[in-house]
Amino acid sequence: MTTRTAFSHCAISHGGPAFRRQARRAQQGAALLMAMLIVTLVATLAAGMVWQQWRAIEVEGAERARTQSTWLLTGALDWARLILREDARDGGPDGLTEPWATGLEEIRLSTFLAADKDNTSDTGLDAFLSGQITDAQSRYNLRNLVEDDDEAVKAELKIITRLCEVLSLPSGVAQRLAEGMRGASEAEDKLDDKEAVATGAPLRPVRVEQLRWLGLDADTVQRLTPFVTILPQRTRVNLNTASVEVMMATIDGLDRASAQRLTQQRLQLRKGFENLAAIKALLPEKVVLEERHVAINSSHFEVTGQLRYEDSILREVSLVQRRGQDVTVLRRDRLSHE
Repeated sequence: MTTRTAFSHCAISHGGPAFRRQARRAQQGAALLMAMLIVTLVATLAAGMVWQQWRAIEVEGAERARTQSTWLLTGALDWARLILREDARDGGPDGLTEPWATGLEEIRLSTFLAADKDNTSDTGLDAFLSGQITDAQSRYNLRNLVEDDDEAVKAELKIITRLCEVLSLPSGVAQRLAEGMRGASEAEDKLDDKEAVATGAPLRPVRVEQLRWLGLDADTVQRLTPFVTILPQRTRVNLNTASVEVMMATIDGLDRASAQRLTQQRLQLRKGFENLAAIKALLPEKVVLEERHVAINSSHFEVTGQLRYEDSILREVSLVQRRGQDVTVLRRDRLSHE
């Protein structure tokens, strides 16, 4: 053993000052490192707890907002049902000059709270509600293309063909619509009877935008949307609310000028044409009005409720059916949340 090695062993054994200072520095460094690890762990746990609490608050707030918006839009639907019920009590035809066709202009919800004398709280609710009722039978019902009678199918095919011609749609659209609607209906009937369905059979559309299931392109569907609808049962077109294009399609031989004259005449009446005889009197001599395709009142309506809150717009469309004074909701669709 060398002299240096012997000296080192001696310093260690006797704990010299240099060694003790080095040992203290090592202990202090380990303590500092342990303290930093503990602080990091505590900070991580605290941040996780804060995030979990923030997330729970956000989820609760979103759920509360969704529930409140559903209640408010339900209020707009109830308003529409009340209007339609009162209109049924008055009786007569359904025209665009009646109260149900006026619509509910956008109104601040805090206005209702301010009108309530029992409510003294300041909610700060800066939301706006509006609503609109439209006649679903002002458009051609594609459900009419599904008929058991071949003659009835041919008659309906002529109507949708004329409508496609008026809208300048590509040739073959009407035939594709008719075949697609019938094919989808037959496939649905087979499913109900638990029979085998052919591969590739189309689903039955329940909304106009779903017509793409039948092979139509987006542009064609968009151009058809203002003029067609899909209702649960066969319906007639209401000539008191129908557009010029739908009139020209429904009434064989009717030109645009005559259709425009009908729309102007009905606006001068309190509730529109009282009967089909009044419409026949205004038609050109060679134009025949087939009563199985047209009417002067409606039983199906669409109710649009819109809620605007800050930068968000929530819109809901409901399909309702009126039987006497009973107004039943058939479908509710949430359209957008922007």
